[in-house]
Amino acid sequence: MSRHRTSWIENLPEAFQEYLGDRRLEEVEAIIPDIVGMSRGKAMPSHKFRPDETFFLPISLFYQTISGEYVDMEIEDQWLERDIVLRPDMSTAVAAPWAEDATLQVICDLETREGAPLPIAPRNVLKRVLDLYSKRGWKPVVAPEVEFYLTKPNTDPNEPIEPPLGRTGRKGASRQAYSMVAVDEYGEVIDTIYDYAEAQGLQIDTVIQEGGAGQIEINLMHDDPLKQADQVFYFKRTIREAALKNGVFATFMAKPMRDEPGSAMHIHQSVVDVKGKNIFSDSDGSPSAAFHHFIGGSQKYLMSVVPLLAPYVNSFRRFNAEGMSAPTNLEWGSDNRTTGLRIPNSKPIARRVENRVIGIDSNPYLAIAASLACGYLGLVNKIAPRPAAVHEVFECEHQLPEGLASALDLFDEDHEVREVLGKDFCQLYSDIKHAEHDEYKREISPWERQHLLLNA
Repeated sequence: MSRHRTSWIENLPEAFQEYLGDRRLEEVEAIIPDIVGMSRGKAMPSHKFRPDETFFLPISLFYQTISGEYVDMEIEDQWLERDIVLRPDMSTAVAAPWAEDATLQVICDLETREGAPLPIAPRNVLKRVLDLYSKRGWKPVVAPEVEFYLTKPNTDPNEPIEPPLGRTGRKGASRQAYSMVAVDEYGEVIDTIYDYAEAQGLQIDTVIQEGGAGQIEINLMHDDPLKQADQVFYFKRTIREAALKNGVFATFMAKPMRDEPGSAMHIHQSVVDVKGKNIFSDSDGSPSAAFHHFIGGSQKYLMSVVPLLAPYVNSFRRFNAEGMSAPTNLEWGSDNRTTGLRIPNSKPIARRVENRVIGIDSNPYLAIAASLACGYLGLVNKIAPRPAAVHEVFECEHQLPEGLASALDLFDEDHEVREVLGKDFCQLYSDIKHAEHDEYKREISPWERQHLLLNA
């Protein structure tokens, strides 16, 4: 191994050095998050990788639905499938501890061949929004909550998803939120998640049992939005691999089981100025005008970006089930979990807005970008919020769209949001989601076969 290649390995983070130990680095994965939020890229022997190297992938990987179908769009010379450039961001370098050999994974930024940021890349969409904040002297801070289910391996898509067997040999019980016994039931999986997270230098705040059978929540620390989106991106892969190592599945479907609660990705959001002061609080500790404007923008514009927060037909099953703790509104209130925008109890320095309508099936880069974009428009346009909700909110005038089709109609019509997120990205995303919805409408479900085959 040349001295040049040795030096870049020696400069990798401490967590990776501890993971590597005395072993030789065998493989490097240069990866990107796709539209869904899954990792794509290239794996190569370590001697083939250099941090200043450029790698290439065809742009057509962004032209696919969740099922892998390609979508014809009004893109000039779409099927030339031009290459896009991958540039490794070495600040994201972490281990892939589930790999048999010592392996490094690195998230790459995407550019055109001319050197411009690729506007349809999810990581660049988030960077675009953060740049808008930066130009105003602001910096958002976010903390994601990652909910997911552990399930029995589901090898037949026609069969319902079931909770896994725990250490007692019994299926997980639902309605056991915050139960330590329920967390311990899947202790081996959680221990593996901890081990993998430590090897990658990923920071976990807390782990709790959520309300569903086999449903777990991992809370992450407050930090820079791009860093936290990278963390969620890594954590999703980490959790899946930890589950598989222990003979179960981990799923990030918004609603995997009919009679169990859905899974969310609540995002706690605040904004600081150039001095690090939380602009949501005035000097006397009271809520600031900026705090209310952020909420006002969230109420006005989040309705238009629901397809980025709830990207699939299944996403809306989380909202439509009664008594399942998923807000279907964009009202706001202090310590009120029935509102889509909750204001947690906190000191003025930590005053924040929790967006509770985002599903864990969303792409973390796009969901965080969309949520912050709405707050940004509220700040810039000084939008006043509706009065705070002081009671339970189950039905109100401003309900979320009932399905993906109506959500896409709102998304397609909101030109202010499209300016912030980028017109090219928004058009491509809309085309992909319309194609997925059309594909879904052609499906015949088990419910239809069960109840209509011999009875209709």
